[in-house]
Amino acid sequence: QVQLVESGGGLVNSGESLRLSCAVSGRVKRINNMGWYRQSPGKQRALVALITRDGRTNYADSVKGRFTISRDNAKNAVDLQMNGLKSEDTDVYYCYAAVDSGKYYAAAFDDYWGQGTQVTVSS
Repeated sequence: QVQLVESGGGLVNSGESLRLSCAVSGRVKRINNMGWYRQSPGKQRALVALITRDGRTNYADSVKGRFTISRDNAKNAVDLQMNGLKSEDTDVYYCYAAVDSGKYYAAAFDDYWGQGTQVTVSS
C-alpha cells in the first residue's frame, strides 16, 4: 500500500502565503513525477504544478511566478510554496505521485493521490 499525506492548507488573506507539504509512505520503490492539482466543486481536477524526479518543473499559467514546487527524493516528499495568494486560488489541493511499488520485476508506475487539503483565500 502507498499513502500520500498532505498538510499545510488553511485560511489566509489575499496576498499572503501558504506552504503545502506531502509525504509518500508505504511500499515505495521509486517515485517518478510528483505534483499538485486542485479542484473546485463541479469542476475537473486541474494541474497546478508538476516536478520530475530530476527536478524539471511545469506550472499552470495562472500560478507562474507565484507558486514554487520542490521535492526531496530522499524523503519521498513534495512541497508547494504559494505566495501572493488570490481569492481564485481557493480550492481543494491534491498531492499526486507516480509510484513504482516494486510489485513487478519491471518498473511499473501507478498514480496515487492524497486526500486533499482545503486552501481558502479571503479577499
